[in-house]
Amino acid sequence: MKINLRNYNYLRVFNASPEVRVADVDFNTEHIINLLETANAEQADICLFPELAISSYSCNDLFFNSSLLDAVEQSLEKIKIESKNIDALIVVGAPLRSSGRLFNCAVVINRGEIIGIIPKKYIISTNEFYEERWFSSDVDRRFDTIKINKATHPFGSDIIFQAEERPDVRVGIEICEDLWAVKPPSLDLCLAGANVLLNLSASNELLSKSDYRRELVTTQSARTLSTYIYSSCGSGESTTDVIYSGHLINSENGKLLKETRNFDFDAHYIISDIDLEKIYNARLKNSSYGFEQPSFDYRILKFNISDKITDKLYRDFPKNPFITENEDKADELVAEILDFQSTALAKRLLHINGKSVVLGISGGLDSTLALLVAYKTFQKLKLDVKNIYGLILPGLGSSERTNKNAVELNKNLRITSKIIDISAAVNNHFADIGHDPKDISIVYENAQARERTQILMDYANKVNGIVVGTGDLSEIALGWSTYNADHMSMYNVNSGLPKTVIQFMIRTLCKWEEYKEISALLSDIVETPISPELVPIQNNEIQNTEQIIGPYEVHDVILYYFIKHSFKPSKIFFILQRIFFDKYTNNELISWLEIFFKRFFSSQFKRSCIPDGIKIGSVSLSPRGDWRMPSDTVGKVWFSEIEKLRSEL
Repeated sequence: MKINLRNYNYLRVFNASPEVRVADVDFNTEHIINLLETANAEQADICLFPELAISSYSCNDLFFNSSLLDAVEQSLEKIKIESKNIDALIVVGAPLRSSGRLFNCAVVINRGEIIGIIPKKYIISTNEFYEERWFSSDVDRRFDTIKINKATHPFGSDIIFQAEERPDVRVGIEICEDLWAVKPPSLDLCLAGANVLLNLSASNELLSKSDYRRELVTTQSARTLSTYIYSSCGSGESTTDVIYSGHLINSENGKLLKETRNFDFDAHYIISDIDLEKIYNARLKNSSYGFEQPSFDYRILKFNISDKITDKLYRDFPKNPFITENEDKADELVAEILDFQSTALAKRLLHINGKSVVLGISGGLDSTLALLVAYKTFQKLKLDVKNIYGLILPGLGSSERTNKNAVELNKNLRITSKIIDISAAVNNHFADIGHDPKDISIVYENAQARERTQILMDYANKVNGIVVGTGDLSEIALGWSTYNADHMSMYNVNSGLPKTVIQFMIRTLCKWEEYKEISALLSDIVETPISPELVPIQNNEIQNTEQIIGPYEVHDVILYYFIKHSFKPSKIFFILQRIFFDKYTNNELISWLEIFFKRFFSSQFKRSCIPDGIKIGSVSLSPRGDWRMPSDTVGKVWFSEIEKLRSEL
């Protein structure tokens, strides 16, 4: 499937570490041009090379020699000529002379023309670095222009490059040590609107330095709410007392997209399709971003790039964006979430001097996790777990499997367990309101949900406790709850967790030593079809939530990108296609996208009065915190876009 990257606000960046020889300008130039041809074939929008890539960084006192500097200027002419048909912004490092001084520069080339030159600001002279011996700082430049081969070009670190056809692309540049300084130029660049930050570097290797460098780049991308692209010189730069690895890093608003570090002498590169819409929306939501102003005014220089139509996408989309894909960190993540939940519940109990909690135990995912959280909370507070009351409330649609699992769970955790069959009470209620029990309608379902909640609330009064809610973030988003029934509690420990995260947590807990006695039980619970069990079992099949509203793995992706990144339905659909291309059809995905948005907009009245619950991740729907939305909002804009997508299938 061919796509126009611009339609989805993607920008393709190509950062490379070419094969290099110290002071061999012709060799270095040839290999830079070879990589430019590769970048052009890959339809890159931006091409970034390391610091002083044309001459090499390690020339030392040869930087004083006119033969080397003349060769660099001739090299730039050759790169200009070879780049005429390359549809990208090219940034390459070179030593350049101006007004009797030598500057370490980033030369910016677009379609065969040098459009601007950025000198390095922070000239390092520490330990193995002696740059002040050869180079002057941007602070020392006398003019705003520089002459190279009889042509005059804009010169200075006060420049931002903006794409003529894509004004959302604003590029700022700093060089190596600039990033490591107390006040990097990228701070002012981002405040002036730059959203793509480039760093040409020559950072040598020391033990653990690569870890610090990676952290520095990713942290700076988070701090500046930007994309930060980093290219350092390769092993061919190694000489005398230092070595280099060609570390390449692409980071986007604090997230590492790609990196590579090779201790060989060949060229290498990475390509990423960065998401400028994520950057824009993050800045829009961040109130502190617009609070500060840049220290000085910037010159805006325009460049040209055309739309890129491609069948490749150099960007990964996790199947579950809420959790880590690193299995080694699964235990750490689950332990931290449990700490969040149990500490939040403990605080509420301490505040009210509570010693008892009541939960409805269904034998399903959500109530299982809530019970384990309550159990951990009581351990934390050194309370008797017998004061955890797990009420099993079978009704008109309950299954033997879930009832059995609920009983076994309560028994193994040694809490106080009580079974109260609600069937008779619900049938009496049907008689009171004149409802035919054969009419399996919303009345039939909600009457059971409210009967259960009434019992839980009244039993909490009986034992002087509070009802712990079990509804999760996915259900809150979809309005998959009965108003003033399972929608309500006195404190909800699951409100910050989507369904897929709860599934992930239970699967992880199955492997923990402390839960080995209930490992098989937890495994069966997580494999049980998700169901509210509110309608009678038919043909040995229980009511299946995901057959009604669609898979939670799809809804949670929609939830994440809609709430966290404010994406349109069309972009979310594109992401769904990339994730589930081999599992679901486009018609199915469109159908579930429509279900999500229609249920989301129609259910805000429920979210407007949900009980307190702990915020766990960056996505929350609490009306007191992260999500403010009128209950009577009209969703026509979003529904129309989905209908348009359907018509284009």
